[in-house]
Amino acid sequence: MTSIIVRQAVLSDLAALAVLFDGYRQFYGRPSDVDAAKEFLAARFNHGESVLFIAFEDGVPVGFTQLYPSFSSVSLARTFVLNDLFVVGHARRKGVASQLISAAVDFARTLGAARLSLATAIGNETAQSLYQAIGWQRDGQFFVYHFAIPV
Repeated sequence: MTSIIVRQAVLSDLAALAVLFDGYRQFYGRPSDVDAAKEFLAARFNHGESVLFIAFEDGVPVGFTQLYPSFSSVSLARTFVLNDLFVVGHARRKGVASQLISAAVDFARTLGAARLSLATAIGNETAQSLYQAIGWQRDGQFFVYHFAIPV
């Protein structure tokens, strides 16, 4: 029987997180660049701009999730965006993603957050099924728009 451990990531997890983060980016069609992934995550750590959780299966890093802090003006409360969630292929369907999400929810609850929000690809039905199965609800009130800043 395998053992899954999830904990809040620390700076010494950066190398392992960078590999996982690179795999996540590749899942979404981006080219591999572990160095850029490591630099990006290091900046989030160094500026306190996100909170990461890392999952281990029998001591081996197999997944992560990243939360970005935000606020709701209407609710007058802290919120978090669960922006990234990734589990390596061989560790899927073992409850790793659910445990990562649970750790994120517990963390947000501890800080008195009003909610967590996430977005996923329209075609990612596996993720959508997981989110719905553990109580997340698709937004029925708001459309989401993006504006790309020209470079």
